[in-house]
Amino acid sequence: MNLPLVYHPEYSFTFAAAHRFPMEKFVLLHDHLRGTGLLSDGNLHCAQRADDDLLALAHDRGYVERFHFNDLSRDEIRRMGLPWSEQLWQRTTRAVGGSVLTAQLALEHGLACHLAGGTHHAHYDFASGFCIFNDLAIISRYLLAAGRVRRVLILDCDVHQGDGTARILEHDSDAITVSLHCENNFPARKAQSDWDIPLPRGLDDEGYCQVLQQTLDYLLPLYQPDLVLYDAGVDVHRDDALGYLNLTDTGIARRDRLVIEQCLGRDIAVCAVIGGGYDKDRSALARRHGILHHTASDIWHARGLG
Repeated sequence: MNLPLVYHPEYSFTFAAAHRFPMEKFVLLHDHLRGTGLLSDGNLHCAQRADDDLLALAHDRGYVERFHFNDLSRDEIRRMGLPWSEQLWQRTTRAVGGSVLTAQLALEHGLACHLAGGTHHAHYDFASGFCIFNDLAIISRYLLAAGRVRRVLILDCDVHQGDGTARILEHDSDAITVSLHCENNFPARKAQSDWDIPLPRGLDDEGYCQVLQQTLDYLLPLYQPDLVLYDAGVDVHRDDALGYLNLTDTGIARRDRLVIEQCLGRDIAVCAVIGGGYDKDRSALARRHGILHHTASDIWHARGLG
């Protein structure tokens, strides 16, 4: 058995090419992983759409309904950063369902990766920064309520702080929010995670991995979670349009390996989502996101998982 990967064709749809949000990166990532032989029909898991009850675990039902039926105000749409469409509703709910499925597969097999997810700027009753529903918060509450886990730790390594996740889960003592982010970056007003680790602009591979190692060495034994939700944003890359950190492809691979091996070495399951990444060269961006899946697959086979 190969590493479980979760995807659905609805993740990408026809979208304005000039828009900053790279809607096509999901299908390009899929095609890249297919082309390298990492993804096949044998390890592909297709996501189901999240229903309103699942979304309501972390979101106001009135907000869910307003988004579904295109009843958001002009200010709400501006803050979301995306034009509403029926296809956006479909891909958004499908991607949340995909993240939940990835978490379930991770608990079953020890490790699983999504080809989307990490919508950490979505708040309880509004969208923000291209994020509409917060899959990390939804997964946490779903699995905790179902008794599937005792404690979840969200390790957010996207370059931007996971402000929506932090605020939604502020009073959830068994969902630990950890955010390593560039301190001078979006959002301008930071939330308070359980653990915020602000990083200086220009931090390189070595400096980043040193901070990450210290973070893992301290927090994993402290909380002993059953599951880590790993947001593996590649907007930490030196070529990213919205990042301001200075990691290379090699540094991202080191980061991903460090997280996954440290967790699995402590018998902690890992559900990985791709998070943010912004580059006008969409094919290069897709390959950059694919570093996660290739690294995870190498570890999967080395450890004999499945």
